[in-house]
Amino acid sequence: MDNVYVQVEGLGKRYRIGAKRQRYRTIRETARDMALAPLRRAGRLLAGQAQGAADLTDTMWAIKDINFSIGQGDVVGIIGRNGAGKSTLLKVLSRITEPTEGEARIRGRVGSLLEVGTGFHPELTGRENVYLSGAVLGMRRFEIHRKFDEIIDFAGVEKFIETPLKHYSSGMYLRLAFAVAAHLEPEILLVDEVLAVGDAEFQRKCLNKMESVGGQGRTVFYVSHNMPTVARLCQRTIMLHQGQVAMDGPTREVVSAYLTSELGTRAMRAWDDPRTAPGNEIVRLRAMRVRDVHGEVSDAIDVRQPVGIEFEYDVLKGGQPLVPWFTLTNEEGVDVFSALNHAPAVDAQPCSPGRHRSTAWIPANLLTEGTMVISPAILTNHPRHVHFYERDAVAFQVIDPLAGDSARGQWTGQMAGVVRPVLNWETEHLTSGPAQVGTPALEEPTVTGSNR
Repeated sequence: MDNVYVQVEGLGKRYRIGAKRQRYRTIRETARDMALAPLRRAGRLLAGQAQGAADLTDTMWAIKDINFSIGQGDVVGIIGRNGAGKSTLLKVLSRITEPTEGEARIRGRVGSLLEVGTGFHPELTGRENVYLSGAVLGMRRFEIHRKFDEIIDFAGVEKFIETPLKHYSSGMYLRLAFAVAAHLEPEILLVDEVLAVGDAEFQRKCLNKMESVGGQGRTVFYVSHNMPTVARLCQRTIMLHQGQVAMDGPTREVVSAYLTSELGTRAMRAWDDPRTAPGNEIVRLRAMRVRDVHGEVSDAIDVRQPVGIEFEYDVLKGGQPLVPWFTLTNEEGVDVFSALNHAPAVDAQPCSPGRHRSTAWIPANLLTEGTMVISPAILTNHPRHVHFYERDAVAFQVIDPLAGDSARGQWTGQMAGVVRPVLNWETEHLTSGPAQVGTPALEEPTVTGSNR
């Protein structure tokens, strides 16, 4: 197909466990190895099954039997738990690592940002590395020169551009590496989650740039553990598990499947043995659940829908009021809020023995995107006594489908804050025609409309 830019068939990469690490190599040796790589691969194919069983004793498959095709302009997320094979896949696609079996046919220039320093040489200056990276991508010198100022401005390293990279901090190294990969206009951009080491401002710049790259019809592979970022950037997502493709489809479906499986966060937790359940001789927590608007247990919650936090607990000894309470914490460890059942009847009425269920509903359009962790407790107010507090019992992801009807509207950039409420806005028409300097304000402005 003319539109297919990446075709992967039966791709696999096997590593020998405990293999000796290579020494530091010079630029000449690196260039020589790149030139000889096709010959080495051809030799392995000719050797076929000549490898002895002894060579395969201590080996592992990082990826195995990977198959997919990616079209021009596709922005594809790659997700999975640590060790699933995400980074190995990108290294094979970027030709940093040679596959053990199968093949990946790639049409177009490939720019990659997989590890800090990949593709750069520490002995060269920032300027020299920019031109070297462009040459590796197959770009002519005038093309690199045309983008040079934009790259340096984005990276913010203009004062150090003539300094060898070995003197750069990891943050400077990363900013320049990303700027080169994103601005030299490769047809295919491969990005691993190295963006996590940058500061917040740099991460926002990178995400906005990646959105821009995808909007220009270039193909992007994005590896991340941050599900909101994947949902924001990618229309399609591939989930890897133990080196193989577990699911490939629309991002929202794949992210939801990942989060509701054992691979991601868990929205339900049960304590089957009452002897080990959180609590005391008065009350024991038996289960915690996160429910969506339909009442289903779910790890992925649409930001536009309410979410229910459900307690199930056994009252072992009646006679005192029991108040459910929980703290909601985001993925950065910041407490978003705490909530308790403040109904007078609950705070004053003694609980009778037996199984109880309490559910608190967090309103729609309140939380921001990201991972939310629930730490539940049950207490008595008079006198104050906490019967148990279970840290990080359950978790869920808040996902914004970018449909334009959430608090972000049509804005696709980063939105700061631990909550993101939809507010009522009023717009007033103060005067007609262009504003004039010195025009006095109207004493009673006329409200012409409101929006949310």
